[in-house]
Amino acid sequence: MFRIGHGYDVHRLVADRKLILGGVDIPYEKGLLGHSDADVLAHAVMDAMLGALALGDIGHLFPDTDEKFKDADSMVLMREVCRKVRENGYTVGNIDATVIAQAPRLAPYIITMRENIARVCECDVSQISVKATTEEKLGFTGEKLGIAVHAVALMVKI
Repeated sequence: MFRIGHGYDVHRLVADRKLILGGVDIPYEKGLLGHSDADVLAHAVMDAMLGALALGDIGHLFPDTDEKFKDADSMVLMREVCRKVRENGYTVGNIDATVIAQAPRLAPYIITMRENIARVCECDVSQISVKATTEEKLGFTGEKLGIAVHAVALMVKI
C-alpha cells in the first residue's frame, strides 16, 4: 500500500542567521528566520511525510511555542518524524523536493542535502531528490526575501 503527501514551507531571509538547507550550512550573507534552525527543506519534507499518513504537521509535533524546540536541529526533528512513520508501519518510497530561491546557488550542496535526508530517513540516496530553481526574480523568492520548498513523499507500507 502507498500513501502520498505534499509539504510546503517558507521562511524569510534575514541578517545574522545561518542558512541551513537539508542539514547543510550554506555560506551566504543571510539565513532563514524561524523558531528552530529554520531548515525550510527539512520542514517541507517532514510535512510531506506526516501528511501522507495523516499525522498532522510539524507545527503540531514541534510547536514554536515550546522553548525546547528553540534553535532545534531540523534533522534531529526529522529523525523523530521518521520514527513516527515507522511506528505507523510505513517507510520512505521516495521523496522529491524543489527549493525555490533566487540566491544563493544551491547546486554544489544538493548531493549532501540528499545524503543527509537519506541517512536520517534510513533509505538509499537514490530515493531522495532535491532540486533548486529560481522564480526569475519574481515574487518574494525572486526578490531574495525568502526561500520556499515544495516536497512530495511516497510512503510505502512495511
